[in-house]
Amino acid sequence: MGTSLVNGELWGARAAAWSQVQEGQVLPLYEAALTAMHVGTGTALLDVGCGAGLALLLARRRGATVTGLDASEALIAVARTRLPGADLRTGELEDLPYPDEYFDAATAFNSLQYAADPLRALTEVARVLRAGGLVAVATWGRPEASQMTDVLGAVGPLMPPPSPGAAHAGPFALSAPGRLESFVEAARMTVVHSAEVSAPMRYPDLDTALRGQASAGVIVLAERHSGHDAVTEALRTSLAAFTSSDGSVRLDNTFRFVVGQVR
Repeated sequence: MGTSLVNGELWGARAAAWSQVQEGQVLPLYEAALTAMHVGTGTALLDVGCGAGLALLLARRRGATVTGLDASEALIAVARTRLPGADLRTGELEDLPYPDEYFDAATAFNSLQYAADPLRALTEVARVLRAGGLVAVATWGRPEASQMTDVLGAVGPLMPPPSPGAAHAGPFALSAPGRLESFVEAARMTVVHSAEVSAPMRYPDLDTALRGQASAGVIVLAERHSGHDAVTEALRTSLAAFTSSDGSVRLDNTFRFVVGQVR
């Protein structure tokens, strides 16, 4: 059984704030991965966990034919306004609704670690790629290389305990050195490229930072367990350390991605 019902409800709870404030904070990661895979005119690209469709919009601007799947109907609804005519669906990462060898390339930005079975999800991505096709799997870099670690650390005690026997599916689940490479190789793909990308999160003021941060599914989950006020206070306190004298907020973060090629 997959996790789309739970994840879709959490990550789609604040779809407007996510698409307007938070999604674009990792724009350098999207651009770097698309460039590394040489996405361009005629590329048939699938984005799994596509959210509100920003990465797909960038790919379309490069000339690609884009398809997206996400757990959240609310985020897919935003993506449809951005990408008229694109094939955009909700569904399970572990059971992709596409034929074998259908796409030239695929992307998975900070999504596979939230699947019930991440390896099965990646194997599904490989299944729908043509021989020689490329997939970029992206996640957070080492926790110590991202200031978001401090923010998530403040919210951590307000999260519900994990279900017994549940797989670890936190933001840094695939961040250990070599973890992404071994993950891609376990899905019977060859690693052809890896990179780290700096993607600072910038907000004009603390209120905007709070709105963006609170749109993430992990924060929504914490609120439902510990209450809005407690989580907001934890966010406000942690973000204060990254607030400049002019009131703007900046969090320096590092992401990693690996490009695997289907054998």
